This record gives sequence, C-alpha cells and structure tokens, in this order.
Amino acid sequence: MLKDDSHTTQNGSLLDQIDSLKREDETLYNILAVDVWALAKTMDEFQPGFWAAFMKNREKALKRFIDEVIKTKPADTKRPPFLR
Repeated sequence: MLKDDSHTTQNGSLLDQIDSLKREDETLYNILAVDVWALAKTMDEFQPGFWAAFMKNREKALKRFIDEVIKTKPADTKRPPFLR
C-alpha cells in the first residue's frame, strides 16, 4: 500500500498548527495569571485584605450561579438521578 505524501504533509501541518495554538493559549493563560497577580498585589498594597474579600465575594457569586443553573436546568427523566 502506498502512502499519499500530500496527505501526510497536510496532517503534519495541521498537527503543527494545533501545537502552535496550544502554546499560544498557554502563553496567554500565563500572561493573564501575571496580570491578575499584579492587580491583586497592587490592590492589597492600597487596601489590605482586598484579595481575601474579593475571593469571598467570588465564592458567594459562584455558589449563587451554580444554584441558579441547577434551578433552571430541565429535568431529564431518562438519566439516572446521580447524573441529573
């Protein structure tokens, strides 16, 4: 059986593009993490306890969001109760 070189080249090119996107995504994630850290550090200098208060508020908001999603989620009776 003969392999098609153009097909192999296309697959290799596609894999290279996917790898490049993964690296770019990781780089962006790291940049955002540094930005958040810098913001938290700066705010803690101006208002001590800012980050702790922010995280408490974030936790409350996340719990409210999850509760709201659960309330509005349609009941699927075909799924077992532990997967609903």
